[in-house]
Amino acid sequence: MAYTLILAEKPAAAERIAKALADGKVEVVKKNGTRYFKFKRNGKEHICVPAVGHLFVLDTKDKKWKYPVFDVEWIETFKRRGSAFTKKYYENIRELAKNADEIISATDYDTEGEVISYNILRFIFNVNDAKRMKFSTLTKDELVKAYENLLPHIDFGQAEAGLTRHYLDFFWGINLTRALTLAMRSNSNRGFNIISSGRVQSPTLAMLLEREREIRAFKPTPFWQLQIHCMHDGKTFVAMHEKDKIWEKEVALEIFNKCKGRDAVVKEINKKRYKQLPPHPFNTTDLQTEAYNQFKFSPQQTLSIAENLYQQGYISYPRSSSQKLPPTINYRKILKAISQIPEYKPYCEMLLKLPELKPREGPKEDPAHPAVYATQEVPNLKKLSPQERKLYDLIVRRTLATFAPPAIRESMKVILTVNNENFVVVGKRTIEEGWIKIYGPYVKYDEQILPELKVGSVVKIVKIEMLEKETQPPARYTQGSIIKEMEKNGLGTKATRAQILQTLYDRGYIEGKSIRVTPLGETVVNILEKYSPRIISVELTRHFENEMELVFNGKKKREEVVEEAKKVLTEILENFKVNQNAIGEQLTEAYIQHKRKSKYIGKCPKCGKDLKIIVSRKSGKRFVGCTGWKDGCDFAMPLPQFGQIIPLGKECSHCGMPMIMVKRKGKRPFTMCININCPSKKEWKNKKQ
Repeated sequence: MAYTLILAEKPAAAERIAKALADGKVEVVKKNGTRYFKFKRNGKEHICVPAVGHLFVLDTKDKKWKYPVFDVEWIETFKRRGSAFTKKYYENIRELAKNADEIISATDYDTEGEVISYNILRFIFNVNDAKRMKFSTLTKDELVKAYENLLPHIDFGQAEAGLTRHYLDFFWGINLTRALTLAMRSNSNRGFNIISSGRVQSPTLAMLLEREREIRAFKPTPFWQLQIHCMHDGKTFVAMHEKDKIWEKEVALEIFNKCKGRDAVVKEINKKRYKQLPPHPFNTTDLQTEAYNQFKFSPQQTLSIAENLYQQGYISYPRSSSQKLPPTINYRKILKAISQIPEYKPYCEMLLKLPELKPREGPKEDPAHPAVYATQEVPNLKKLSPQERKLYDLIVRRTLATFAPPAIRESMKVILTVNNENFVVVGKRTIEEGWIKIYGPYVKYDEQILPELKVGSVVKIVKIEMLEKETQPPARYTQGSIIKEMEKNGLGTKATRAQILQTLYDRGYIEGKSIRVTPLGETVVNILEKYSPRIISVELTRHFENEMELVFNGKKKREEVVEEAKKVLTEILENFKVNQNAIGEQLTEAYIQHKRKSKYIGKCPKCGKDLKIIVSRKSGKRFVGCTGWKDGCDFAMPLPQFGQIIPLGKECSHCGMPMIMVKRKGKRPFTMCININCPSKKEWKNKKQ
């Protein structure tokens, strides 16, 4: 029997699409260890079958480790190590393709989603086109609308731009990683892990090191500040000298002595009311930055949680550059739905009484999707995980706040004079909360209410202080701020930046929440900077991002951009080979030091020598052992056998033993000391018994 076959990107999406479009019951078919969904619509048989992301990936035809290499082909993802799970999805689609008389692509509407469906079409169905469902939420209303208004073709602009990115990223990644790794291996007989590099990864690392260098080169300059602690009508406040930073101590001391023991007189009062506009809706970068600032979620973690919420229909597509909410999403319907959740009900009712619902939009647009917003399909909050609950609350409040009126604030600048020296204090208060009432938990604003003052009033000075300070170096990037900086510099895309950052962590090139470049990461950048600076060039990376935008808009052919990239990369690699020995020597030394540091845990409590992570040759189990074992020290402690172990360089507050962090894939990291008899582990041991 012939049927319409709908291609979804993931299993959860396939199920939602089937349930939204079915006229009646949806039949769940279990095949090859996974599921697809059969249903009828308008009397015709339909099947919605999921992929599981990319079912085809690029690979080299020649498997020898050499470079440069540009002879590549698309292969089934399941042929790659660690991706065997994709085979069952591939097999289902291949079998169902035989009797399909109509194909509809319903993957995510972006470049990656288009590449996923385009590759399935050409490599499994042997066709180059299909009809297309375009949607930004997995809500029933929008899925039905997307089905009833099918686009006649897939989006070839997105497909071509996506394919271009895949080729460029693969060429850069495979060739630079091989070049660095082979350079190191040629200088040592040791076994080494792969030293990776990438088209966006290396410029991002260089940008992080540049900030590190700025911090190191910074020389603090001393300065002094004068402040007076005042009391009036029983209320206290602090006023600062109008010069703020005073660069000469003698000048500060002179003013201090001049004002000591005096009272202040109100010289001038300036009151001003102003509007504080609501925030604009989230795009991906804004969401990642805010989630990091509020919850310390990494950008990758934020995208993962947001993807879960999207798959359940609770928020719109989380990968968007847009800061706009079009009226077509039906503002009133969304607000009425969200009002079903008790904690948001008062805000929704307040907004629904407004004469017009109009969001405050930002300047950025995305042709594929609107900003990230909460949909009319609302969850049972108790069924969300704690992380989902936090992110959902953030998105809901941001969605609602964009429709709210401005906050009305008042500032009062008061100038006090003390023996002809001026001191300034600024009071601020909120007259009307407006949008702050909704978004309050996530907004920081000054609220300092001053006592009633009049020009000429005498104000008692309780204390005068002369503070000695120093100028501060620029702050290190956080995971939130570096994502914004990458966007600003045109590095990566809204969908890839989080993964690029995570890769830098995984490779040991960066560490910490306040991001530091490790010695290994610094050596890699220094080497590339000296011998192959184009690899870390932000300008070159931005150039190819712009070229891919031209492909997206149909102004340039994919083949042109790929050929240019191959030419540039060939020049880079020829220059690299000339300096391979020097590069290898420096990389080898840095890598050895990196491995030593990653194994060092702390000092042995018995003999004072170094403790390190050891893997038993007999059992394969890892443990903490003392390097003084040859001298008779038998100190040893077991370690968790799964996950990455990161020495924290600090001691346990309970027992004084070294602390470690354990990172496990898909789970929250945890910290612990290495002492199994530590008092902090008493409850854990009791549970185990």
